Amino acid sequence: MHNASVVAVSDLPQNGEYRFALDFTEQQLGQIIQDLELVDLTKLSFDGTIKAAGRESWTLNAKLGASVVQSCVITLEPVKTRIDENIQRDFIPNDQDFEEDSVSEMDENVETEPLGNEIDLFAIASEVIALNLPPYPQIPGATLENAVFTEPGKAAMTDDDAKPFASLASLKDKLSK
Repeated sequence: MHNASVVAVSDLPQNGEYRFALDFTEQQLGQIIQDLELVDLTKLSFDGTIKAAGRESWTLNAKLGASVVQSCVITLEPVKTRIDENIQRDFIPNDQDFEEDSVSEMDENVETEPLGNEIDLFAIASEVIALNLPPYPQIPGATLENAVFTEPGKAAMTDDDAKPFASLASLKDKLSK
């Protein structure tokens, strides 16, 4: 079982599989937390295999698990989310064209990527976490209260006042009297 976060394609066995289980360093965890603006990231696991898929292509099959903590968009309290994802990526050489018009059945859960000299497992793990984060994390029952910003002694502007034709409606009411 290997623990390298970047795998050189030249080190991959043509007949067999490359097994990996990443142990993330504190620096790598800190980088993901900073890049994704998380409060915390725990229980991160990323393990799987890379196998040859033909002469020059490779297939990665892996499982990622992580517990992430984000700030609630309303209260800023911590919101914990569990991510468990199965990942399949096909890596094909850069010189093979991706034909958008070709008619072939492809599994929508399989991503195809260009193959360089290396496969960056850390980047794949970071991307999977980012794509599976809730975009607007909220604690259950959190509601946004109405905020009133006005000078003392003046009537606060309502949602109806902010509508684009509200002033025309009031003008119409004045003219009809």
